[in-house]
Amino acid sequence: MALQVYINFNGNCREAVEFYAEVFKAEKQKIMLMGDTPANPDFPIPEDAKKLVLHTFLDIKGGTVMFSDVMPGMDFKTGNNISLTVLSDDAEEVRSMFDKLSQGGTVQMELQETFWSKCYGFVIDRFGVGWQLSQRDA
Repeated sequence: MALQVYINFNGNCREAVEFYAEVFKAEKQKIMLMGDTPANPDFPIPEDAKKLVLHTFLDIKGGTVMFSDVMPGMDFKTGNNISLTVLSDDAEEVRSMFDKLSQGGTVQMELQETFWSKCYGFVIDRFGVGWQLSQRDA
């Protein structure tokens, strides 16, 4: 299991990642855009969001830091834009952690299968800490 940091940006993620890659001499990684996601009629991606960063990461001094932009219109405040991500090979472990963190917390995204994970969910715990829990696909 690995613990990772996830930082969100308000439309300037690509610029921030390029800056951090230079600062930390980190190898640039593939940038997945919101427009690259599979089409879903229940959640259409606005045209102005398609060029925003959905996901990328940098390996910085032995740790992985992940990055994305937020969708236009989503609440964004500097300071609430960082969450912790826990990856596990075990779906039951993901469910257990999610259930415990949800007690007294606020579920942002129920546990579900996504195109990047068989079991993923996002919860803000009762202390205000954001947790993204994800089953690592083999």
